[in-house]
Amino acid sequence: MEDYSQEDWGNHSQDLHGYPTDQELDEIPVTKRTLKIKQESSEEAQKRDIMQNIVQILESVQLKWELFQSWTDFSRLHLSNKLAIFGIGYNTRWKEDIRYHYAEISSQVPLGKRLREYFNSEKPEGRIIMTRVQKMNWKNVYYKFLEITISEARCLELHMEIDWIPIAHSKPTGGNVVQYLLPGGIPKSPGLYAIGYEECIERPLSPHMEQRSLDPGKEGRVDLETLSAQTSLQVEIEPTRIIYCYLGIAEVRTLQQCLFLHFQANTKTFSKDWVGINGFLSQNCIVDPGVSPKSIYIKFVEVERDFLSAGSLVECLEKAIGYPLKFNN
Repeated sequence: MEDYSQEDWGNHSQDLHGYPTDQELDEIPVTKRTLKIKQESSEEAQKRDIMQNIVQILESVQLKWELFQSWTDFSRLHLSNKLAIFGIGYNTRWKEDIRYHYAEISSQVPLGKRLREYFNSEKPEGRIIMTRVQKMNWKNVYYKFLEITISEARCLELHMEIDWIPIAHSKPTGGNVVQYLLPGGIPKSPGLYAIGYEECIERPLSPHMEQRSLDPGKEGRVDLETLSAQTSLQVEIEPTRIIYCYLGIAEVRTLQQCLFLHFQANTKTFSKDWVGINGFLSQNCIVDPGVSPKSIYIKFVEVERDFLSAGSLVECLEKAIGYPLKFNN
């Protein structure tokens, strides 16, 4: 719950007159109200997930919190034109541990400007912080930041804001070989792209289920076919997730050319000696009868060629997702 100054509370109470009355609410169809609530809760959940991911990145690089001493003095930060991931933290008189108030990737606005907004009482962000300090909700305010390049900012955008695109595949041809069918609309420009595959995790049977599966019952006999069917039903399939396995940099070639080389050329020139991402994609095209290949996904973002050589893009993405990329060794 946010704190408000006395003036803010007055404005807030006046704003209440603008809210719909019970009679007006009754006139709004229930389905529309439900959809609006669901949309707002979904957006809030997405914002919370993004902030949690940013906090995870800041924690993974083990940055130290810096105490903010003055509300107006940011001259010692030489970050007027720098991009960065930053966090705002606080502690209380009762608990010295510093907790996060906010975290953000400043990829469009320079870090210096964003921090000044958070420590300026005339700005909405700064007013919240100032009020909580004045009311002794908080004791001290802290900040931490990690400078990033434009390409790293775009890489994090690729991870957090760009949706995965599933890659379709043809029916088996020439026996047991399928071909990938790339979607249209892949840009003929430089940029970053990621390749991932769908992972399905099976939960082990609970002890209660195992006991029921192995208990022959009063008749003392086990019907193997029935047991097998029950067991397959009892295995709980967790929601699938997409695992990143490769980050590509389309610098010399375009995004379209790079993805074409990965997905189209390898099915025609397959070699068992291939390793890396091309070997993985090629082997995935060889399927046994009745078995589908792994579901493969891509995502991409355009980046100006001049920026692609800066930064540590693979390490940046690995920190963001929390595990190594299998084929970027």
